[in-house]
Amino acid sequence: MEKKMPTIKEIARKLNISVSTVSRALHDHPSIGLRTKMQVKKLAAEMNYEPNQAAIQFKQGKTNTIGLILPNLREEYFYLAINGVEEVAFRNNYNVLISQSHDELAREEKIVEILRRNRIDGVLVSISKQTTHIDHFRQLARFNIPVVFFDRVPDVPGIHSVWCSLYHSTINAIKFLVEKGHKRIGYIQGPPTLNIKNERLEGYYDAHKALGLPAKESLVVTTDLLRSGNEAAMLKLLSLKEKPTAILAFNDNVALDALQVAKKKKLKINRDLSVVSYANWPVTDYLDYPPIASVEQFPFKQGVRATELLFKLLEKPGDLQPYENVVLESELIIH
Repeated sequence: MEKKMPTIKEIARKLNISVSTVSRALHDHPSIGLRTKMQVKKLAAEMNYEPNQAAIQFKQGKTNTIGLILPNLREEYFYLAINGVEEVAFRNNYNVLISQSHDELAREEKIVEILRRNRIDGVLVSISKQTTHIDHFRQLARFNIPVVFFDRVPDVPGIHSVWCSLYHSTINAIKFLVEKGHKRIGYIQGPPTLNIKNERLEGYYDAHKALGLPAKESLVVTTDLLRSGNEAAMLKLLSLKEKPTAILAFNDNVALDALQVAKKKKLKINRDLSVVSYANWPVTDYLDYPPIASVEQFPFKQGVRATELLFKLLEKPGDLQPYENVVLESELIIH
């Protein structure tokens, strides 16, 4: 049979004093004499007494736990973001409860409800590809639960956010490919809901304009980020009469699927076709033919900054603090 943990009531009974006296003694309250404090602490140590953290947290109105909602944990990108979040949470003596939306709005809404019922102190979230509104996150404000969006950030006013600007890096990516001799550059973009600030597409078109190159609409295709969608988008580009000689891919995962399609089509990678992507996963360094360049979005740093912002909000719960929009600058990494 499992042994029950000792309580302050048992300590009080053994010493024939009140429960409140035991509690004050354990917390070194000045109203309790030194002798009583020593007796209480000595007996507590002998009984292996430990404070009931759940009761303490309930009394304080906090759980020392934050929720982290991510689209999925398959991508190394989000794994790096988790490391950043946990680094800051650990320094603040907080736990991190990690949940996956699997890129589904309904699941994301359910997770938010579960976190609220479990009295989570705050929430960090990178929204799903199906998320078209944030009503479920707005509801948390009624319970004084702050929310910080990062990486995948909704384009709506009145939110705290941390994200990485991709506009200038996209322009640099197109210029890099043009310098390599490419004039027909395809772009595989993500779902419309994730083209939140549309910086990739805007940079793609602006770079073409600045370089005096035509940017044909047929060279821009969309994927739902599933493998089948990635492959279909790539096949659409390769079916063009004037095929692209280079591809800009929404992220490294899309790039890898695109490269597989190209190889099946007997194209020589980095000769017949070159690929530039986003995210800069370290694992791509181990590929025989990785993307020739990738845009670094600093997921660890985003995780750190987002968590620091959340703890800033937790320091003054209930206060109306001005909404903060932290923007990091991405960087094109040549492989």
